[in-house]
Amino acid sequence: LLGQILDQWFESEPLKATLATDAVIGAMASPHTPGSGYVLLHHVMGELEGRRGAWGYVAGGMGALSQAIACAAAARGAHIFTEKAVCHVLLGKDGRAQGVVLQDGTEVRSKLVLSNASPQITFLELTPQEELPKDFVQRIQQVDTRSPVTKINVAVDRLPSFLAAPNARDGRPLPHHQCSIHLNCEGTHLLHQAFTEATHGHPSSRPMIELCIPSALDPGLAPQGCHVVSLFTQYTPSVLAGGQPWDEQARNAYADTVFDCIEAYAPGFKASVIGRDILTPPDLERIFGLPGGNIFHGGMSLDQLYFARPAPPYSGYRSPIPGLYLCGSGAHPGGGVMGAAGRNAAQVALEDFRQL
Repeated sequence: LLGQILDQWFESEPLKATLATDAVIGAMASPHTPGSGYVLLHHVMGELEGRRGAWGYVAGGMGALSQAIACAAAARGAHIFTEKAVCHVLLGKDGRAQGVVLQDGTEVRSKLVLSNASPQITFLELTPQEELPKDFVQRIQQVDTRSPVTKINVAVDRLPSFLAAPNARDGRPLPHHQCSIHLNCEGTHLLHQAFTEATHGHPSSRPMIELCIPSALDPGLAPQGCHVVSLFTQYTPSVLAGGQPWDEQARNAYADTVFDCIEAYAPGFKASVIGRDILTPPDLERIFGLPGGNIFHGGMSLDQLYFARPAPPYSGYRSPIPGLYLCGSGAHPGGGVMGAAGRNAAQVALEDFRQL
């Protein structure tokens, strides 16, 4: 259990709760849930520019990372098509993947097909079901994709000033503005309470909030004097109690709860807001194709990791369809902005390609 791990190393409850947030990020779990300790490990493994366990902002926003990958691929001869939805994977008479068919009927032929869509979209929507083993299909259908995440993007006309560390007179960002700011994390019991509310179908009344201000380090993201604030919040259920929809009223009511919490730490925050974008679990699924709104394409619980991701014995990126590979977060080792699944899948695909 995460709590046992943190208790061995730390005494401060606010510090333990802040560290515990990385054990439940993107997971419908509490710090008391068995296996939550691994999720913490997953988020602190690796390094950034030689610093172990470090994270960083992408200059220009996260979209700049996608553009960098696209430019590197194009420089090596890749052709990239956007706004061209795939209808299904094209199979030959021998059952091998031979490319994809787009929704407009265009066939794109290839010897190998790599999908970084979720396992659910790849195998339940894009692959002919009669070509897949029934037990494999059942396993993919049973993947736990519950998501507690609602993402709120905010535009503000001034830098938030926190009671614990007021702004400087010149309004320039201070060191804490350039880090992740965790709110409602004074104790792990608060995280557990927020989780419990969501399991009963109710958005947390005191949600866990991870607040980042990327424009404090990258001024080009906002006009001078203004800032963009990224709020990663938990817990919100994918399905509300009583089958109520996540309509505009429900979205705004939850966002107001989040803003009220921030206001208690940084008076004046609500008055500084000039725009907000609220993405609940159903929104994350609809817009980004995340099953259930799960940012990892499936829970990072111990029963869905390693040899079981996405299903045994298909953890090695190959699928039941020869020539079709899974290279996204639903494959080993799971989610996170690290590219490990894609790199590993590419190596496996290249190995097979050389033998064709």
